[in-house]
Amino acid sequence: MYFFLGYLSLVEICYSSTVVPKFIADLLAKVKIISFKGCLAQIFFFHFFGVAEILLLVVMAYDRYVAICMPLHYMSNMSRQLCHMLVTGSWLGGFLHSLIQILITIPLPFCGPNVIDHYFCDLQPLFRLACADTSVEGITVLVNSGLIALCSFLILLCSYVVILVSLRSHSAEGRHKALSTCASHITVGNVAFFLGQWTPMEKF
Repeated sequence: MYFFLGYLSLVEICYSSTVVPKFIADLLAKVKIISFKGCLAQIFFFHFFGVAEILLLVVMAYDRYVAICMPLHYMSNMSRQLCHMLVTGSWLGGFLHSLIQILITIPLPFCGPNVIDHYFCDLQPLFRLACADTSVEGITVLVNSGLIALCSFLILLCSYVVILVSLRSHSAEGRHKALSTCASHITVGNVAFFLGQWTPMEKF
């Protein structure tokens, strides 16, 4: 569990770092400017670390399932090699997702005024600036992100339903111990983004 938590912490730090430093700099600047390449880089890494984090949470759900429902086989099922492969798969999934998003965005024509009505570069605000119909691109991005979010949510839900059902046969002390191992996972998984009514505009 702590092996995956370490990587999850690293991804969370990187995920926040894609937006927060530029956001703080924009708060201190009168003119908020970002280059087009910088905007694409922010979109890429924002989605890369975001999806990697979601996939790591799914991996951690599987890890808790094996630990609680099959404790005697945990060491054989969750070998060090498999753990590294699961982490690598999470990073690779994030990379492929971000690559698709960027390849969709790069060919779009931008005629100006190139002012993003958002506090960081994201796909939908960027699509609104394009001088072409972006409905197909918007649907593709929505399906791409939506499928990842939906599948991940269903896997997380199913894993914890199975865990809760399997704990019915345990003692009260056993249930408390098993659920306490899931507390860190549940706490990290519930990440909320608070957006205010005012968001600085950026030009590129």
